[in-house]
Amino acid sequence: MLPDRFQAVSPLAYDEGMPPEESLPMTSPAQLSNRLRALLMRIYPDRDTDQLTTEVIEAFWPDAHAARKRARKPGNTLWSQKDALLITYGDSLIDGVYKPLDLLRDFLSSHMPGVVNGVHILPFFPFTSDDGFAVTDYRKVNPTLGDWPDISRIGGEWHLMSDLVLNHVSSQGTWFNAYRQGQPPYDKFFYEASPDDDLSMVVRPRITPLLQEVETAMGTRHVWCTFSHDQVDLDFRNPEVLLEIIRIIRLHVDAGVKIIRLDAVAFVWKEPGTPSIHLPKTHAIVQLLRVLADFAAEPIVLLTETNVPKAENLSYFGQLNEAHWIYNFPLPPLILHAMLSGDAKALSNWQRAMPPAPHGCAYLNFSASHDGIGMRPAEGLLPDEEIARMIQTVQETGGLASMRALPGGGTAVYELNTTFFSAMQRTYKGDDGQQVDRFVCSQTIVMSLEGIPAFYIHAMLATPNDLDGVARRGMNRAINRHRWNYPELREKLADPGSDQARVLAAMSDRLRLRSKQAAFHPNATNFTLAVDDRVFAVWRQALDRSQSIFALHNVSAETVDLPPRALNLIADEHWVDLLSGETLHPEEDGVTLAPYQCRWITNRA
Repeated sequence: MLPDRFQAVSPLAYDEGMPPEESLPMTSPAQLSNRLRALLMRIYPDRDTDQLTTEVIEAFWPDAHAARKRARKPGNTLWSQKDALLITYGDSLIDGVYKPLDLLRDFLSSHMPGVVNGVHILPFFPFTSDDGFAVTDYRKVNPTLGDWPDISRIGGEWHLMSDLVLNHVSSQGTWFNAYRQGQPPYDKFFYEASPDDDLSMVVRPRITPLLQEVETAMGTRHVWCTFSHDQVDLDFRNPEVLLEIIRIIRLHVDAGVKIIRLDAVAFVWKEPGTPSIHLPKTHAIVQLLRVLADFAAEPIVLLTETNVPKAENLSYFGQLNEAHWIYNFPLPPLILHAMLSGDAKALSNWQRAMPPAPHGCAYLNFSASHDGIGMRPAEGLLPDEEIARMIQTVQETGGLASMRALPGGGTAVYELNTTFFSAMQRTYKGDDGQQVDRFVCSQTIVMSLEGIPAFYIHAMLATPNDLDGVARRGMNRAINRHRWNYPELREKLADPGSDQARVLAAMSDRLRLRSKQAAFHPNATNFTLAVDDRVFAVWRQALDRSQSIFALHNVSAETVDLPPRALNLIADEHWVDLLSGETLHPEEDGVTLAPYQCRWITNRA
């Protein structure tokens, strides 16, 4: 069970439904050791595995910490329909007086109770670039945001997710400075390669040179930089790197973190002559972290961040032995396409072919993130001409595009940089004045699908593109990383006619309603319906089959009339649209959807 201080908020039901510990086979410390030993032997076959196993256990369970006697079993009771997350930077809200983390906590307590029960605070460490993802010191909180007690207070009131930036650190950070000076153990912490190595197959999300030449106490070295020259890749071939990352996870957990986001995890193991993404030892490292999470006394959920095509992304579920959650990365570009084109066919076709999450796993659904809208997951799901049309339409609203290098030369769009609200300003046909309705429809799709919904704060707040921020900071991603002046935001939220108040009210109402529906459990049945190309429709059914919800979303600016018996309704049931409160007789009258209208039609209101 969670500690008492977490009971006031609807908890992730980590241990609900689990039989008493004494009724299950006990797992001895030897079994934990054996699991770790087998994985360490795969990762470091030339090392003393017994010694490494002891060091891993001591790194994760120091001092008075103790492992569980048995590992948590995979199960669908680890989360419920009550779970939803807000994604935010620690300084998305500022006023020049109070600590940003205090302002965030005030916003959460004022506007989010019953709406979300978790918060993902993007990297809150000291950094030099990429808004936190070039960490200089993993053991400190960025003093411009607050300090560890501020993090722990939020973690005591909400299910807190933090970023484990485990692939790279800042080129100006404490670890890399020690590396350049030849100080052990950091002199072997960073991945070195030669310009003569075969690096032609390496998959990367950037177009900057992969290797950076640096002068060190050991002489000239070329260090591997997957993302930028200010983000130098760690060398997990050295087990000391893994041990230090494990100690940092323990620091997060002790501070109240429940969900660990494994940032850029797909790239952590690299080898010249290979794509250096999704390598077997990368998966083995994730499996090792899962063993630690399963044996931890504290409830820990692992989320992998792998913005890649479908099959590669799904691989991080493993055999129920890797991530608990994975991002549903194809969702943002496919929702964007549906809303811009007024055609849900591609979105429906993709969802129809998506497997349900394995037992004990869940998808994390979202449309908007701090990075923009990734386009790689759309590969193979949308024709090139449709992708080009989407890019053009978003650019017409002031959006931008970031590029990536292709193996063998050339570039392609890696992501669209825009707020999702601004992207909804127009469709392929132009600006029609229906931005708010279109946007709320897009976010309702996120709420309706199998999985756990997550919402970037700038989606919740209908934030427009911050083009001044792009000009001031000189990077495309600043367009979607606005810092709201908190008093100004509060004024807008107090004005019921503002975009911010309208969107936050609509999304809050729907999320509160969603949290009460058993059919919206993250692992409840999700069946895609073929009703009309303008309507994205799914049937959700509760795990115990007590409730059905037909979630219908008109992605077009046209009124859509669905004929009687378009839905597979249970006979003699009483059907109500949860969103409008209407009693419906769809088996007799059919269902009408106004432009961008959504309906949650259920037999148990």
